[in-house]
Amino acid sequence: MKVVLLAGGRGTRISEESQFRPKPMVELGGMPILWHIMKLYSHYGFNDFIVCAGYKQHVIKDWFSAYFLHNSDVTFDFTGGRNELVVHAQRCEPWKVTVVDTGLDTMTGGRIRRVREYISDERFMMTYGDAVCNVDIGKLLEFHAAHGRIATLTAVRPGQEKGVLDIDENNSVRSFREKSAKDASPINAGFMVLEPRIFDYLEGDSTIFERTPLERLSAEGELKSYIFDGFWQCMDSKREHDILEKLYAEGKAPWKVW
Repeated sequence: MKVVLLAGGRGTRISEESQFRPKPMVELGGMPILWHIMKLYSHYGFNDFIVCAGYKQHVIKDWFSAYFLHNSDVTFDFTGGRNELVVHAQRCEPWKVTVVDTGLDTMTGGRIRRVREYISDERFMMTYGDAVCNVDIGKLLEFHAAHGRIATLTAVRPGQEKGVLDIDENNSVRSFREKSAKDASPINAGFMVLEPRIFDYLEGDSTIFERTPLERLSAEGELKSYIFDGFWQCMDSKREHDILEKLYAEGKAPWKVW
């Protein structure tokens, strides 16, 4: 099953870092937060990734193009007028990573729509490239398969200003709206499972996935929430980046399940 990662936004709220690179490439413990997210999925056996790039997309491509080399023991042999590279050992994950330039100003729904050809007609997972979590991906998929709806999103209750979910006793999302500062309702944490029918809800580059598509899905009873009480933290600001960096440096990173 493929995993779609949204990594194309400008990240203006963490401009101290994003002026130089896409926000998903901002590092925690010396590795991009995107890598940390991929490691979670890989821990559960999912290694086929589609990265929806945009802003400074070349940085993402350059990083992955060098990843294998940087994690290998190699010999560069220039003798006899040759330029030969011999790989002795490598320590890379068994990843397949497709990086797609989905446009500079494309909205989230538009970015997902632009990678449809790489997903084909199959179920896939999707999340944002700026938040780490220790959700059990296996249990999330079991939950999604059991209810048979188009979409499942992971719901958490942190004190953040994200999209608010009104959830009924059967875990159906009855409504989806923007969060106010004093709201204590569950929020959309990403880590979604989507059926290919989701593309019927995505109209073009201007489609904001968190607006009309999710609102329509919830109104039609096609959106379920996987309630998660573990760790989740986005990285929207320098303060949040520092929190995550401190946890990792102290060996207390809850998302590091691998």
